[in-house]
Amino acid sequence: MNERGSATAELALLVPLVLVLLLVVVEVSAAARTQIELVAAAREGVRVAAVNPDPARALAAARNALGSRGDDARIRVHRPHIVGRSAEVTVTLERHVSLPLLGKLSIPLRARATMRVER
Repeated sequence: MNERGSATAELALLVPLVLVLLLVVVEVSAAARTQIELVAAAREGVRVAAVNPDPARALAAARNALGSRGDDARIRVHRPHIVGRSAEVTVTLERHVSLPLLGKLSIPLRARATMRVER
């Protein structure tokens, strides 16, 4: 039996699979980074909401924490006017991913932070 060239054929079949796997790892890493940014934005927004009765300031703080993604995010601020109750900021963002063989996917990412109202 002649096995010359079989290594080349196997490599030719394996390289596209490895490339797709690498792209998936990169996209998952990017989605994880975006999730971490959303958590940080929610925390920043709720910090402001805990000490300031104006929900618009908490909204602006969360948007500023997201930078350029702030315009694409949906941010909800719930701040009761009773000291000791919990203020809550929820940040939601759709992450669009385009992968070969899988097509275009939309991944909903969401982060929520709560903190007691201080003033």
